[in-house]
Amino acid sequence: MRKSRRPVLRVILSLLAALLLAGVAFAQLSPQLGGTPTKAEKARYARSGHYLKGEFYYPWKKTELMTGAGMGQVLWEFLFNKTPDRQPPGPLPMHLLDSLSIVGKTPELLRVTWFGHSASLLEIGGQNVLFDPMLSQDMGPVSWATPQRYNPRVPIFTEQLPPITAVLISHDHYDHLDYETIRKLRHKTRLFVVPLGIGGHLRAWGVDTARIRELDWNDSVQVAGLTIISTPARHFSGRGLTNRNSTSFSSWVVKSATRRAFYSGDGGYGPHFAAIGKQHGPFDLGLIECGQYDPHWADIHMQPEQSVQAARDVRAAVMLPVHWGAFTEANHPWNEPPRRATAEAARLGQPITTPELGQPVTLDGRPLPQQRWWEAVKE
Repeated sequence: MRKSRRPVLRVILSLLAALLLAGVAFAQLSPQLGGTPTKAEKARYARSGHYLKGEFYYPWKKTELMTGAGMGQVLWEFLFNKTPDRQPPGPLPMHLLDSLSIVGKTPELLRVTWFGHSASLLEIGGQNVLFDPMLSQDMGPVSWATPQRYNPRVPIFTEQLPPITAVLISHDHYDHLDYETIRKLRHKTRLFVVPLGIGGHLRAWGVDTARIRELDWNDSVQVAGLTIISTPARHFSGRGLTNRNSTSFSSWVVKSATRRAFYSGDGGYGPHFAAIGKQHGPFDLGLIECGQYDPHWADIHMQPEQSVQAARDVRAAVMLPVHWGAFTEANHPWNEPPRRATAEAARLGQPITTPELGQPVTLDGRPLPQQRWWEAVKE
């Protein structure tokens, strides 16, 4: 960085720090910050094999939040060296849904509906399973400081969802675990199945303890004919400045008597994908993180080509790229994730589906949605 930039950068960082401190002070008073684990729960975490000195970690490879740059350089690049087209020129195409749209289930049906970012509804074994349902318009307790949703609404409002058998949360970041959505789901969801530590957030938000199941990696729970298994992820957690990695992070396996699905959650590429594929695969469907990546945080978010390889590692018959199409959280074009992922999938022969927001995808042998709709978005 040239010397002439340094005084300007110091001023900008000072202003950002002041705004951040103000935001943190406000957030500390907000219920969105969540709750805390009990002493007994923390004692249990110590037996997990991936918890040390009060923090969860990924045990197979060293994982850095930032590589090759400091926070100042990353902030400078994000704010002033913006990649073109980080935001779409207009709203994304979207299918509006309500509970009547989600009917006609049979035990054999496997259908998935992606709502944007990672929020997805999986219909399997006659049951409804929600992954990371961030369905609010705003993110976090300080909405002016967080990314804005591309579209003025989501494909389905939380109140319109049918009864949910299980809500699965991958980790506790605000774009995956949303206070407002959980509050609206707490009475229509049979079970909230979450990584270690996240139960404290849910209890603070009024979810009945009897509806919460905290699972360590490789733990499982049975519900309504489904088997739900917590599997490893290479990521990090925390909803504030002082609780980094105080809760765990997971990927998820969902099995019915005849069908299997995998959700990667967030995270960097690692050997856990092949291990999951060997132990629990093959899968009819893999919902794989594919977006909000950067060379500076390569350990905690995959590049699109790695996402495709992860789908192959877990032995997913079909890959659905998620973690894009709603918010800009990284310095890449908003539609680069599907462009790169579809190109790599074609190169490797990995079947992939790219539905529009709210477009149901039924996995029954019929042609999959594969239109390149992101190329036609206009003002």
